[in-house]
Amino acid sequence: MAFFLFCGISARAQRARGELRLEVHDPHGTAVAPGGELVSEANGFRRSFATGPDGRYVAQDLPFGVYRLSLQAEGFAPWSDLVEIRSEVPVRVAVVLGVAPVTTQVQVNDSATLVDPNATGALYSIGRQAIEEYNAAQPGRELLDLVAEEPGWVYEANGVLHPRGSEYDVQFVVDGLPLTQNRSPAFAPSFDAGDVESLRVLTASFPAEYGRKLGGVVEVTTKKDVQPGWHGRFDASGGSFSTVNGSAGISYAREGDRFSMSGEGFHTDRYLDPPVLANYTNRGNAAGFSASYERDFSLSDRLRVSVTHNVVRFLVPNELVQQQAGQRQDIQNTETSGQIYFQHIISPELFLSFSGSVRDASATLASNASATPVIVSQDRGYREGYARADLAGLHGHHNWKAGVDGIFTPVHEALQYTITKPSAFLPGTLPNFQFPYQRKWDAERSIYAQDQIQLGRWNVSAGLRFDHYGFVVHESAWSPRIGVSRFVPGLNLLLHASYDQVFQTPAVENLLLASSPLLDAISPSVLRLPVRPGRGNFYEGGMTKAFFGKLRLDANVFRRDFRQYSDDDVLLDTSVSFPIAFAKARIIGEEIRAEIPQWGRFSGYLSYANQSGIGQGPITGGLFLGSDAANALTDTGKFAVTQDQRNSLHARVRFQAPRRAWLAMGAQYGSGLPADIGNAKVSDLLAAFGQQILDRVNLERGRVRPNFSLDAAAGAEIYHKESRSAALQIQVANLADRLNVINFASLFSGTALGEPRSVSASLRLTF
Repeated sequence: MAFFLFCGISARAQRARGELRLEVHDPHGTAVAPGGELVSEANGFRRSFATGPDGRYVAQDLPFGVYRLSLQAEGFAPWSDLVEIRSEVPVRVAVVLGVAPVTTQVQVNDSATLVDPNATGALYSIGRQAIEEYNAAQPGRELLDLVAEEPGWVYEANGVLHPRGSEYDVQFVVDGLPLTQNRSPAFAPSFDAGDVESLRVLTASFPAEYGRKLGGVVEVTTKKDVQPGWHGRFDASGGSFSTVNGSAGISYAREGDRFSMSGEGFHTDRYLDPPVLANYTNRGNAAGFSASYERDFSLSDRLRVSVTHNVVRFLVPNELVQQQAGQRQDIQNTETSGQIYFQHIISPELFLSFSGSVRDASATLASNASATPVIVSQDRGYREGYARADLAGLHGHHNWKAGVDGIFTPVHEALQYTITKPSAFLPGTLPNFQFPYQRKWDAERSIYAQDQIQLGRWNVSAGLRFDHYGFVVHESAWSPRIGVSRFVPGLNLLLHASYDQVFQTPAVENLLLASSPLLDAISPSVLRLPVRPGRGNFYEGGMTKAFFGKLRLDANVFRRDFRQYSDDDVLLDTSVSFPIAFAKARIIGEEIRAEIPQWGRFSGYLSYANQSGIGQGPITGGLFLGSDAANALTDTGKFAVTQDQRNSLHARVRFQAPRRAWLAMGAQYGSGLPADIGNAKVSDLLAAFGQQILDRVNLERGRVRPNFSLDAAAGAEIYHKESRSAALQIQVANLADRLNVINFASLFSGTALGEPRSVSASLRLTF
């Protein structure tokens, strides 16, 4: 324990997922190989499977919850029962199938899995069907778009997610590997949605094992259900803006060995959200591959190794003046990672796991000589080492877990600029600047313990976490977490409340640059304060209820109080953004989600969020130039945070037509984000963006006008035989071709337009 705590190699979060191990026999003890189905409506999970000749089947990475397990074999009576997954310790189920027509078990329907009776906070799941049936209008945003449809999540420009008013505080956990850096299309390569089995989205009642970025957590689980023999998939799609996208994967399994490999790539002429209608210089290309190998050495020991490599190259969209000048800015983001994971079952009640990884990420920016108002080039990146050790167990009413983690990352940055239009900047701004290559270690360590206690119909989750952060500043904090819920079986109702104390580390992007004393020379007035970790108190109360065995309603109220509230700013008029912090902020809101997983041929959902976010100065961290620097230390005024969209709504209705065809309609509405134009003149804004865009901004209220989009999709499985299938689908985004302005100010922190009407079609083959 001490070794992992103080060694300095990282580990930052783990999955709340378990495993089901099934054995099937007949009354004489002979193995039976039935077909089966595993369903959890609360988790959006549905999987059909076939047991092996020995009657065994292992379902990995199952989100905690209640599942309906059903088995059918020729000559035997059908069998169905509920199974609960509550711990990382595998659940073993031994089934004896009775000879037909004898019934050995009462049939259980899916409605029993609509509500998780042991949850202590709001949690939303996105299953494989939703992922497969969604084509993003802009490639690389499939998973981000799906997360943005959950209540409380707001999209800003260029696919940046903001959960419940938080900036830079989203954490993705991919098969246990935590990714705390910005994962928006402008900052990192995208995930291959074809490899993803499911998503789980958390915004409250965080287990103590989660830390560092807790605005929202998105758990990404890749496919692990590798069937014996060779299997594969191929996906191809194309659409508006010369967009083409392709991905393929292949897998092989034999006894205890499983291997899979996949690759993807795309091209589009609309990668980011452009600032003007003309969509200048907005091309993007990406390619990547991943491979994994997994081996069961015994019933107690498993090893998994995986590698990924992804690269995306794109142009920064121009404003009108930049296009006329001939500006071109190229960005390349590259990411390579390798991960190893080992688990050992010590006993039926005790589970031990170790994991480690290395991830190398880099980003380069280059401008041509015609760039205006500034020529800028940059090279930044990091190499992250990662390791962790966890021990989980079951004891009576307790499902406990303890672990240690740490991170050890050398970060490097270099930048230079040349101003080509001095009139665009304050007098005295340094016309040429070079930030030489600099490197600094980021070392972070933590330890945690947590327990899930079941006392009849009451549930209590309690945890405590300790973090130490050491990069530009050094700070430590204890973070207690607690959640309580009560399940009322007669009403199929769960009431819950939770409190999370969080310690959130600053964004690493360009933090070295913004903290360097070398930047004091670029302007006559410079304020440079160290960006400290943010601290917050999160409160949530809510309910989950099932109606008619078909509809689930989630309703929550929440409040978040922040100190050192994080935000971002840009250096001069470049695309180089860096973190800043304000003294405090408060976010309050209400959320509702109604979902029908399946009612006859219909399914769908409606999610709504109302929230208000108010920040307050003075500035407590970051880099500020000119008049901003003079006022930052004394301005204690209140302001609407940049993610303060008061009303957000998403809805979707799906109809399952005969012959494996389906139709769907979706709608999105947002009441509009704040628009801070500072001292800009309306005439200058009109010249830069045009009347149509300016009409979509209410300058008196300081807000972008409401946005609305209506989408439609349809698909059909045109061939299916055993494990081979072919499916076609088509999607139309923004049917009314409405002009939607997302942000209004500048490219990376403001003005950005939502996609116009666009059409895409895809073909999926499996074998």
